[in-house]
Amino acid sequence: MSANSFGTLFRVTTWGESHGPALGCVVDGVPPRLPLDEAAIQRWLDRRRPGQSRFTTQRREPDQVRILSGTFEGQTTGTPIQLLIENVDQRSKDYSEIARTFRPGHADLAYWAKYGIRDYRGGGRSSARETAARVAAGGVARLVLGPDVTIRGALVQVGPHRIDRARWDWAEVERNPFWCPDPEMVPVWERHIDELRRAGDSTGAVIEVVASGMPMGLGAPIYGKLDAELAAAMMSINAVKGVEIGDGFAAAEATGSAHADEMRARPAPPGSNTPAGIDFLSNHAGGVLGGISTGQDLIVRFAVKPTSSITTPRRSVDIDGRDIDVATKGRHDPCVGLRAVPVGEAMAACVLADQLLRHRGQVGEPARFPRSD
Repeated sequence: MSANSFGTLFRVTTWGESHGPALGCVVDGVPPRLPLDEAAIQRWLDRRRPGQSRFTTQRREPDQVRILSGTFEGQTTGTPIQLLIENVDQRSKDYSEIARTFRPGHADLAYWAKYGIRDYRGGGRSSARETAARVAAGGVARLVLGPDVTIRGALVQVGPHRIDRARWDWAEVERNPFWCPDPEMVPVWERHIDELRRAGDSTGAVIEVVASGMPMGLGAPIYGKLDAELAAAMMSINAVKGVEIGDGFAAAEATGSAHADEMRARPAPPGSNTPAGIDFLSNHAGGVLGGISTGQDLIVRFAVKPTSSITTPRRSVDIDGRDIDVATKGRHDPCVGLRAVPVGEAMAACVLADQLLRHRGQVGEPARFPRSD
C-alpha cells in the first residue's frame, strides 16, 4: 500500500493496523542534538489516549511509546527516529460478524474494491487508531519548532451546539473531557452525547487549532503554500470532511473592506536599534497570506463527521452482493471529534516543522518582525 508518508524534509511514515501487535512511525529529517526522550513524546500521547471518560471509546490502550532508533544519550542523532506503540486491548472477535459485510460510512467497501483485502478487525489500516503514530510524530515536531511556537487545539462545536467565543478560555480546555474553551457549553455537550449514545447514534464536531508565536515567512507561493499543506494534513485525518483557514467559508459573506487585515506601523522606541514593529488590526486570513505565514496566530479549523460505527441498524450489502442490515458492535467513540483535538495539533506541528526546515534550507532563518499584537 502506497502513500503512507508525508512531509518533505521533516518526513513521517506511519505503519501498523488497529488490531495488529503494534503500530508506530519513522520520523526522518530531524536535526541532530535536540533533547528527546520517551517522556517528551508520551505527554502528547496521554492526551489522545482512549478510555479517559465515558464520552470516548472504552478500549484500554496505555499508548506507551518506545524509541527504537535515532537518539543517543538523550539527544537526536540526525538519523531516522523509529517510534513504536504496542496494541494491548484488541478485541477482534467484536468484528467477526461483519467479516463479509461493508459497514455504511466506513472505508470497508472502498478498501476492498482497491486492494481486494477485507481486514474487518476494526478497519485495519483505515482505523483512527493509526492517528496515535501521528501524535507521537507531532511530539518530535514540536521539538523542531522550539519553545517559541505554541500549538493548541479546542473543540468549538458538537453537533448543532457551538461555543460562545466571547467566553473562550484556554485554561478551561484542560479542565473538561471535551477540550471545550467555553465552560457553559460543557453540560450541553454532555446531555447531547449521552442522549445520542442511548439512542445508538453518534454526532460530528468541529475542531480549531491555533499556532501562536509563529515566525514570518513559512510557506512558499503556488505549490508549497502553508495553508494548502495544512489543509491536506487535516483532511488526511480519519473522518475529516472539511477544512478552513482563518474565517474560512465565512469570508464568502464578508466585504473586502471588512475582511482585509489592516496594518499600522509601530515606531521603534527612541534610541533603539531594533526595527519598527507592525500592528495587525485583525486576523481574518488566519495567519497566512499568499501561502506564507504573516507572524500572526495561525488558525485552522476542521469538521469531523459523525462516528459511522453505531448500534442503530443501517442498510448495506455484503461481499456476495446481498442486501443486509448492519449494527456495529465493539467499543467506539460517540463523537470522534473529542480525540481528534491532539491529532489536529500533531498534524499542524508536523507541517510547520517541515516548512521551517524547508525555509531554512532556502533562505535561512525566518523573520520575526516585532509586533505588538
